[in-house]
Amino acid sequence: MNDVLTALQMREVEAQAITSGAVTGLELMERAGLCVVDAIGDEWPVFAETAHRAVVLCGPGNNGGDGFVIARLLRERGWSVEVFVFGDADKLPPDARVNYDRWRAVGAVAQFKDWAGRSWNCDLVIDALFGTGLTRGLPALGDLFRNMDDMVGCFEVKPGHGTGHPAIVAVDIPSGLCADSGRWFPNAQDHHRFAARAHLTVTFHRPKLGHFLAQGPEACGKLVVGDIGLKDVLARPERVALANQPSPSRTRKTTGAHKFSHGSALVLSGGPGRTGAARLAARGALRVGAGLVTLGVPPSAQLEVASQVTALMLKRVADAAALAKALEDDRINALCIGPGLGLDARAGALVDTAIASLSARIRRHLVLDADALTWLAQDAAHMQYLNERCILTPHGGEFARLFPDIAQRLQASPWRGPAMSKVDAAREAAARCGAIVLFKGPDTVIAHPLGRVVLNAAVYDRAAPWLATAGAGDVLAGFITGLLARGLDPMNAACVGAWLHVECARAFGPGLIAEDLPEMLPQVLRVLND
Repeated sequence: MNDVLTALQMREVEAQAITSGAVTGLELMERAGLCVVDAIGDEWPVFAETAHRAVVLCGPGNNGGDGFVIARLLRERGWSVEVFVFGDADKLPPDARVNYDRWRAVGAVAQFKDWAGRSWNCDLVIDALFGTGLTRGLPALGDLFRNMDDMVGCFEVKPGHGTGHPAIVAVDIPSGLCADSGRWFPNAQDHHRFAARAHLTVTFHRPKLGHFLAQGPEACGKLVVGDIGLKDVLARPERVALANQPSPSRTRKTTGAHKFSHGSALVLSGGPGRTGAARLAARGALRVGAGLVTLGVPPSAQLEVASQVTALMLKRVADAAALAKALEDDRINALCIGPGLGLDARAGALVDTAIASLSARIRRHLVLDADALTWLAQDAAHMQYLNERCILTPHGGEFARLFPDIAQRLQASPWRGPAMSKVDAAREAAARCGAIVLFKGPDTVIAHPLGRVVLNAAVYDRAAPWLATAGAGDVLAGFITGLLARGLDPMNAACVGAWLHVECARAFGPGLIAEDLPEMLPQVLRVLND
């Protein structure tokens, strides 16, 4: 897994490197500028082959200093470069001022106000206005940002073809975007967000949370992380890990074992007409490798379910007493409740019994999803009985019902930054309830009660928009339940399950429906285990 940093953590890494004497601020600025120029050439080879016209927009801080370096490096490659500065150049930070002076020795600098509103008479625009340190909206840049929006959203970039639709490249992060939350900063005057968008964003050392959360991926276009020679100096618990391909040992089955060696999972279903979600979850648990998966159904739904399943086992679970009796089987080591459960009295009693089972002598794991989360939200006192053997899998609406005060702060307009992020929200929720919280979305956040956080982002080259389909979350709950049955600890089961979920969607592609996800697992696991 790769680490993702907040803006403050990145400043701490840079400060430590400079204080230790390993590098100077000027050297870091030079390396950053070179990373951007190299990334531009890699993305659009025509820019590396011949010279073109560029506009570089520099801000009043060190992000602007990077811009002056980029302008100088492009000019050295024969480019025609115009540079505009936002604010008073005399108030630039020391390193940025040095690079301003270096540029002034070879080229002119105009005020940003003299550029605003001009036509895009160039092939490349560099957004080096405001980087990761920005903490508020900037109404003075509203027209520019709207213009960038149009350029990124409406036109195909054709560098060097004289289309008047330039490539837009952001330095570190598109200006106006919160680097910690990925949220647009609004303008207090008219409540509109004012932030830039880019075709390509080049950041340094490590990606920032805002590149993956909320509107970050939409704003950044394509993300490139440049190496500027820094070393990590932060304590790992303070950092967020970016999920990547799990070790094959997490999913490979051992030889010479029998079905109970790989665990037994029980998935509870609702009544007639509501069994599909539980069947999806159970199918996912079975496909991911649980040795035995049983659907617990009310008698009224038994015929409906029996006509739909084959490899899945079936057990009558009429009420809470029947569930308690079923859970006397020590071999059942993972329980999933919620998909299609309903909100009737039986459902509430089953949820209560499932939560109570966490305190039993058997170290059974529990996944609470969908309707079970709604029941839990109706009586938050039940949260005191949760522990780290339990995983909650809320989407945004369910999260708001479970943790209304946290959700209210998360959804509030970020007038000042750094804004509260989805990572902050999930981490606080997990600490409060004592369970693993998997906060779903394209930017799924998985938080442990002790503070560990993993970000499973289905964005950029891992984008899987086809997951926005009914039942996909039920399959995810099943994947996680099956992995718990197989013996993975809850945090790893949640992380691996979420990663596999995205990979199955990517492997299938357009036209995906929830039933397809479990059927793609053999292909995904084969590639993973080869």
